[in-house]
Amino acid sequence: MTHSAYLFRRLGFAWLLLASIPGLLLLTQNQLFPLIDLHSHLAQTLYWITMTGTAPYGVATVLFVLAIAYRLMPKTLFMNLFLAIGLSQVISLSVSHTLKSYFKEPRPNLVFLAEQALPTNEQLSLDAFYQLDKQGRSETISNALDSLKVAEPEMRLDSRIHQHWENEIGYSFPSGHTIFAVTLVLTASYYLLLAGLPSLVITLWSWGLLMGLSRMLLGMHWPQDVLFSTFLAAFISCLSVFLVSKLRPLPQALVNKPKP
Repeated sequence: MTHSAYLFRRLGFAWLLLASIPGLLLLTQNQLFPLIDLHSHLAQTLYWITMTGTAPYGVATVLFVLAIAYRLMPKTLFMNLFLAIGLSQVISLSVSHTLKSYFKEPRPNLVFLAEQALPTNEQLSLDAFYQLDKQGRSETISNALDSLKVAEPEMRLDSRIHQHWENEIGYSFPSGHTIFAVTLVLTASYYLLLAGLPSLVITLWSWGLLMGLSRMLLGMHWPQDVLFSTFLAAFISCLSVFLVSKLRPLPQALVNKPKP
């Protein structure tokens, strides 16, 4: 077995772990929202994790990964990593926006607010919500949350999560954050493992796992959104690595050496 094939097997196992939680939730017909106190320290930590995949901070995340790779990897290998990450992120962004517009699935937090017994003049309609412009949607979310404070005073949101709900007013399926994170994790991990840097791969994998959890726990995505996005990210990552390998073949001694 070549070293490259061995790495793909290891990455396949890592991908299964990333997909296991949303897959289990989908099979058992459960979800993670509303589960935690959205005013807790845990919720605040999850918010900061999810922000690492939110524009414009997601760009900083990619640059951070590239900066570390540049310092630790052979430059020939780094150039392939750079090209593969760039290609995969362009594809990810395009596919995510296209699918969201096609499926038009409402987010869990929006469904939750629509199901609450709010005052009549604040009752949220899913159909009417998506007919509004961005400003109108944000104002509707804000009004519904203010009304919820009166109807359900124990349901509190951290101010930053409150603002995040007002900003994330698009459709739910698929999860752009999950596609972004898993694509970055799998693409970078292939080259990091080739360079013999497994500790960085473990760190990236942990971040990717927490990204999917944060999106579900904060009420931004359903389990099926995260699961499908994990599948899609794996395909995009493999495609990007394959195309870059055709454009800039790596030395055979590197990709075909015996597995460790």
